[in-house]
Amino acid sequence: MIELRPFASLGAANHGWLDAHHHFSFGGYHEPARTNWGRLRVWNDDTIAPKSGFPPHPHSDMEIITYVRKGAITHKDSLGNEGRTEAGDVQVMSAGSGIQHAEYNLEDEETTLFQIWVLPDGRGGEPSWGAQPFPKDDRAGKFVTLASGIAGDDGALPIRSNARVVGATIRAGDSVTYPLTADRHAYLVPATGKIRVNDVEANARDGVAVTGVESITLTALEDSEIVLVDAA
Repeated sequence: MIELRPFASLGAANHGWLDAHHHFSFGGYHEPARTNWGRLRVWNDDTIAPKSGFPPHPHSDMEIITYVRKGAITHKDSLGNEGRTEAGDVQVMSAGSGIQHAEYNLEDEETTLFQIWVLPDGRGGEPSWGAQPFPKDDRAGKFVTLASGIAGDDGALPIRSNARVVGATIRAGDSVTYPLTADRHAYLVPATGKIRVNDVEANARDGVAVTGVESITLTALEDSEIVLVDAA
């Protein structure tokens, strides 16, 4: 099954400083058919105004991956971690038994990002945070694993879940195949561009939900930047 979820069909909430679009039920948006996709629980497409952001707030028992598309986000948490993650790079917070954090756009321009939440394999554990650069040139024409809880995914940021987050940049006219098994759940979004997933076309910021297939082939109809979650 390959299901297109157009950007216009997503839940939305504009708070002035934050313009958020929800691929899955979140906050005041509840859609029973879009509660989760396997272990993938949240995929928010956020635009954060300059000099604003999320004040300190708690999380527990969730793997939170932030993929910055434009600008930068500055993280601070109750463990004393602090860091700035800029466009193309990724940060991961394993909330574990509990952590408080704040995420601010301290830049002079708006920041756009994908915030992705994945259910962990188990509850509790020591919370942690980390960030890593992933140059887009290294992802040209192929998928690179950005965050993963699957054995053998060396070089990726660790998460505590049977899932991985991958990214690719694909030139117009080129194709990339991603292997799956029929029991996995894949969800992908073109951050930019336009693609065809097998025979389904998706524009920038559309969601594509995939399950029950052995592989998918992504063909770029325009130069495209792709983020994909592969989850149990």
